[in-house]
Amino acid sequence: MKKILVPTDFSAQAENALKIAATMVARNGGHIHLHHSAEIPLHLANNGDTRNLPEALYFIKLAEKQFSELLKKPYLKDISIHETIGHSEIYDDIKEAVRKNDIDLIVMGSHGSSGFREMFIGSNTEKVVRTSEIPVLVIKNDHENFQVKDFVFATDFSEECRKPFMEAQKFAKAMGAHMHLLLINTPSGFKTTAEAREIMEKFVRGTAAENYSLNIYNDISVEKGILNFTKEINAQLIGMSTHGRKGLSHFFNGSISEDMVNHANMPVITFKI
Repeated sequence: MKKILVPTDFSAQAENALKIAATMVARNGGHIHLHHSAEIPLHLANNGDTRNLPEALYFIKLAEKQFSELLKKPYLKDISIHETIGHSEIYDDIKEAVRKNDIDLIVMGSHGSSGFREMFIGSNTEKVVRTSEIPVLVIKNDHENFQVKDFVFATDFSEECRKPFMEAQKFAKAMGAHMHLLLINTPSGFKTTAEAREIMEKFVRGTAAENYSLNIYNDISVEKGILNFTKEINAQLIGMSTHGRKGLSHFFNGSISEDMVNHANMPVITFKI
């Protein structure tokens, strides 16, 4: 993952994501595409109307100034960065930037203690996570020293999750992390240990997976199981696969407890099926 896109609104949360991206580039090489959507008001972006050009240029110049100040940060020294300014909705800008620059990974920040709630329910970030064809790493807090030694990858071990699992394996290898493959056993979908083991072993067979372990965790719900297991082993990252609304809603939307949203106080990475 050498090409990393970091969308920024120049907030502290966006800078948290930029710091993580810089750490990854410093460790593994590559470069960062730092993107800002200028969000020029519609009345200033009226096609063919040059009367509003000075005001529109103001927003662009303001973004350029903020870029200049941001790029002076010590943690970006010797990091290869390409900055761009978009003029469409941030969601459309990100899709275009990914396509145009052949991006490998998107790293995004979220906001405050309710960041995951804001992110996954009806926001632009939710759209990016839900529809992105490439992995999306979401950062909630400032991490002074971002190291992932233990990476929890929660899955139902279905055949369609093999591809995301292989992508997660690449990410884990790049980070030097041990992957804890996790199956949550709930009362509504209970499996015996033997049944669960058979499913998990079949899933990894032939994948040439390395540095991983198989884990079964019993809990009253999927989201509580992920959180409790992650806390018990003191992991630094949660990963999972999604195939849009069907997949992501299973983990994060109304039918699943908001505990997952509010208590996942760590990075989360998603991989598209």
